[in-house]
This record gives sequence, C-alpha cells and structure tokens, in this order.
Amino acid sequence: MKEKTGLQRSIDGVTEAVVGILAENAPSVYLYGSVTLGDFRPGWSDIDLLVLTGKQIASAQAEKLLHLRRELSEREPGDPYYRLFEGGMLPLSAFLADQADTVIYWGTSGERITDRYAFDSFCRLELLDHGVLLYGGDVRGQMRRPTFEDLRADVRRHYETIRAYGGETGESLYSFGWLLDISRCIYTLRTGKIIAKTEAGEWALENGLCTDPAALATALRVRKEPELFGEDAALRAYAADLGSAILRYADVLGRELEGR
Repeated sequence: MKEKTGLQRSIDGVTEAVVGILAENAPSVYLYGSVTLGDFRPGWSDIDLLVLTGKQIASAQAEKLLHLRRELSEREPGDPYYRLFEGGMLPLSAFLADQADTVIYWGTSGERITDRYAFDSFCRLELLDHGVLLYGGDVRGQMRRPTFEDLRADVRRHYETIRAYGGETGESLYSFGWLLDISRCIYTLRTGKIIAKTEAGEWALENGLCTDPAALATALRVRKEPELFGEDAALRAYAADLGSAILRYADVLGRELEGR
C-alpha cells in the first residue's frame, strides 16, 4: 500500500473530525480547488472544503466546528496543513436555495458562525467537475450547473475587484496572484471552462495575452516556488511595484468582457 502524504493525512484528519461532530446530520464532505486541480502549492494555496448536511446544524455542533482547525493544529503542532483549510459547512437545502441558515465559515482571516455562504460559479464548476467526495452521499446531482452567463457575471465581479484593488500592491506574495487571476478569467471567457491558476498563467503566456510577459513569467515562477519569495528581497520589491502591470493586464480582461 502506498504511504499517505502529509497532506492526505491532514485531509483525512479534518474529515474524520468534522464527521465525528456531524455524523447524525448525514454530511457530505467535499474537497475542491487547487488540491483537486493538481495545483496545490504549499506556502501559497489553501485547502478548500465544503460540507453539506442533510439536517440543520445545531448551535452546539456549530460551536464545536468553529475552531476545529485551530484545535487540530494545536493538537499536532508539527502539521503545516490544518491551518490552510478553508470553506463552509451548512445544510444542503440552504446551499441549493441560497437561503439563510446556520453556516460555519473558515477563511483566511479567521472563522465565524454566520447565516449565508458565498459560493460563486467558479467554485461551483470546480466542485462539479473536479471535486472529490471525501465522505457521505454525493449530492452534486441536485446542483444546478453554472451557465456561461453565470461565469461571465463572476468574471466581471473579479474584474471590478482587480480594478479597485489591484493597482496598489505591497510586498506580498499574493500581489502576483492578480496576474494569474486575470489569466484564468480570460481563459474562462474564451472556453467556458475552469483550469488551475498555474495552467491559466502558462496558457496566457504561451498565447501572448499579457501586456507584461516578464511580470506574468515571474508570477508563475513564484507560484511554483513560493519559498523563493521569502528569500529574495528583489522579488518582494518587484511585487510592491506590480500595480501598473496588473492594471494594464486588467485592461485586456476588460476588452474580453466587452467582446473586443
């Protein structure tokens, strides 16, 4: 039997812990995103999890789930993955109807109990086409497949966010992510499909789409080896000065949206 990787052991650990709390709620636990797209990059990527339950989540259960990833990290301080899990846990009925209900949210900035969970068409298509069922019954057959207009609307929202915030970068690893996001959006507009961010950046570079190919090539280099960013002061300075390159590339996305 092939030995499990540290990542897989952590995925199994989170799944087991979540199911232990929600066993009576008939949970379906899914993994999607960069891990299932073959583009997980330690030091950059998150681990995307979606839990949908057949029964409403009780307050006591929600409280146990809220800080679970932190508790697992404290229990196994040498594990580098537990803190990377992000996503939502909510009843399937609320997810399908986009209705308010008890939602446990794990995000980059922390965790909270709320009443809605935003799950855009990009995530939905990733879940439907590339998601992996970790536990429970597969309920994806009950989900509506995003239309091209759904994807286009979410690309426009991404575009507006990039226009609003992409021009002011700091010495952050994620400054390079704007260039990969733009590449992915253009790919989706042209194909109606979803691919991994690294693959999208490579596709855009090969097709000469980026107005600053050197910046996109650097973004790909950092995406593939995030540890370089912490070691290279020149890369951090480069990230801090990426704003104009990001906005020029966003202009390309804008023209794609307008069909020009």
